[in-house]
Amino acid sequence: MMKKMYVLLMLVLMFGMFGCSQKEESSESHNKEQVMGDIREETASIDVMPSFLDDKPEEMVTIYQAAAMHKDLLETMPCYCGCADSVGHRDNYDCFVHDNKGDAVVWDDHGTKCNVCLEIATTAVLEFSKGKTPTEIRAMIDETYKEGYANPTPTPMPEA
Repeated sequence: MMKKMYVLLMLVLMFGMFGCSQKEESSESHNKEQVMGDIREETASIDVMPSFLDDKPEEMVTIYQAAAMHKDLLETMPCYCGCADSVGHRDNYDCFVHDNKGDAVVWDDHGTKCNVCLEIATTAVLEFSKGKTPTEIRAMIDETYKEGYANPTPTPMPEA
């Protein structure tokens, strides 16, 4: 598991060519909607990945799965890509999941287009798996992205 997380981290760093963008994409089915260039798609559960990941690298799908499984953690991690201003995100979790409706999940494709989102989620999950607390991870992320990035999302601090 740890080896896979290290590989994921390295692969996310290679996604540097992506950056955040607001590409226009069409929606083909009734369970998709497009908001400010981001696609939102509902699936029956956390185990069913959205179709917008079908043509994405396996590593990106794994990051989406990890993000969905670490809701409580990522809701305490800010995102520094500018998504608070552009699409109203409140935290890094919002870059991957727009809403939870019981078992159903409304996914957001914002993370597929943004290296900053992917890096933050991967770092948070990896460090959490190593035993770091959410407070320690938050401090690390805030320090890493304090200069040269957009203002952070308005994310509450983790409970101590």
